[in-house]
Amino acid sequence: MEFDLRPRKLDIYIVKKFISTFFVALLLIIGIVIIFDISEKIDDFVSKEAPLKAIVFDYYVNFVPYFMNMFSPLFVFITVIFFTSKMAADTEIVAILSCGISFHRMMVPYIFSATLIAMFSLCLNLFIIPDANKDRIKFEEQYLKSKSKSVGRNVHYQISPGEYVYAESFSSWNNTAYRFTLEKIEDDRLVSKISAETAVYDTAKCSWRLKKYFIREYNDDLTDRIRSGRQLDTVIALSVEDFYLTENTVETLTYQELNKLIETQRMRGDANVKFALIEKNTRFALPFSAFILTIMGVALSSKKRRGGIGWNIGLGIALAFTYILFLRFSQMFVHTGTLPPAIALWLPNLVFAIIATFLYRIAPK
Repeated sequence: MEFDLRPRKLDIYIVKKFISTFFVALLLIIGIVIIFDISEKIDDFVSKEAPLKAIVFDYYVNFVPYFMNMFSPLFVFITVIFFTSKMAADTEIVAILSCGISFHRMMVPYIFSATLIAMFSLCLNLFIIPDANKDRIKFEEQYLKSKSKSVGRNVHYQISPGEYVYAESFSSWNNTAYRFTLEKIEDDRLVSKISAETAVYDTAKCSWRLKKYFIREYNDDLTDRIRSGRQLDTVIALSVEDFYLTENTVETLTYQELNKLIETQRMRGDANVKFALIEKNTRFALPFSAFILTIMGVALSSKKRRGGIGWNIGLGIALAFTYILFLRFSQMFVHTGTLPPAIALWLPNLVFAIIATFLYRIAPK
């Protein structure tokens, strides 16, 4: 009967406690965070005359899913530690084990609840948060912080196989690339090269206007032909938005859009692809942490302690924040090129999985 997975009253009891405690903790902490966030940003709201409707619906309504997902490991760990410690303090766990139900079987409703929360977090990551982030980030750029979009100087892109773009600098104020060059290469041979003093993006026509341009075409017999002019309108597989890509941009993309961006940036040799890869791996690594932290929480809090549940809650908060900090710190391994994103972003889960396995094995059963 140890591995009998048929639903029991005990399973329903634990699942109800887990889910209800999770959402109660979620609502309480979110309410506290919103109050502190308002007190911190009230001066910006007033000085920049942010409308009340925009504050509520464009910012805070979209801020809640973002915050819920970011700190979901903390909420899961606190939930498990809190209600499991209370069950241990009330001798409920001793009674469960005394009835012939093994510790492993008791974990089944915990894992089921963790699965529901992980699926909830994954749905937020893939479907809800990207759209919510669009309005939230737009509000922040308009009312909370200065807008800075330019990717900097010396921009190199491969816009399509064999076509390379270079711009010495780009101005986000007038959508102008300076010292612009477009080279076309076929069979490892330079076929043509377009150079322009400036390239201005026309948002209405979705085209580029090259000013003071030179076009040099190379023939197979090593001869070349040069043309020049004051102005040339042309269509290039490059939009002004490609110069505006920032770390926040990837947070607004759906999973399909994120994959498409990664493919495009890899083809172009764009160093900013690391932001997209970090976002993609984080969207899956974060929900998976619900399983690890649930097992760790049960292992830490299933024993009745003389000092009550305060020690367990304090330890749970400390470990949960350690996991979140570890996850954020692991992004530095990607930025420095120490580890690829797929390894760096899953490293916290691997380390905490080892810790959870050890704690589970030594937990009193």
